[in-house]
Amino acid sequence: MSTQSIHNKAFASIVGHGRGFVFTPSHFSSLGTPPAIGMVLKRLVEAGTIRQLARGLYDYPVKHPKLGDLAPSVDRVAKALAGRDAIRLQPSGAYAANLLGLSDQVPMKVVFLTDGVSRKIVLGKQTIILKRTTPRNMATAKRISGLVIQALRHLGQRHVDDSVVRILQQRLTDDDKKQMLKDLRYAPAWIAVIMRKIAQPTNH
Repeated sequence: MSTQSIHNKAFASIVGHGRGFVFTPSHFSSLGTPPAIGMVLKRLVEAGTIRQLARGLYDYPVKHPKLGDLAPSVDRVAKALAGRDAIRLQPSGAYAANLLGLSDQVPMKVVFLTDGVSRKIVLGKQTIILKRTTPRNMATAKRISGLVIQALRHLGQRHVDDSVVRILQQRLTDDDKKQMLKDLRYAPAWIAVIMRKIAQPTNH
């Protein structure tokens, strides 16, 4: 395939995914050799079509009429890295609490636990940290239980009160609660107690 042909197909794929798409060169591996794909992406960056976020990480930025290019979605960056490196990621800390509605703020340092290599990606004012952890912590990755365990761990036992339990009872579906009960064995003892409370039927 010629470089022009790779360029046209890569461009069509990027635009087809829409603004906000975050990707790595491996997304286009079926189109040609890594050097050829690298050259095409370099040209698209120089043309201002796409943006290089970090080494081997790009996006098709969302444009705001006054603010210009907006920061990429943390979740999309994480998915692109997980797909490229064939790793699992588990949101943790303040970010896990934010995803569950227990905190309004998206932290400037977003931490994902991973079964891959620890690394740090700086995206403007925001930093994404991938932190290698134990198989036990990754056992509930991609499940609601993992998010709940990490959010409660971040809040700490003294700060988990009835209002936190209520928010989670309302936010989680019946299926979420069933899954959580299955995963109690992966949670620290005090968190398992809270998870049981959250899973109790509520009066709607």
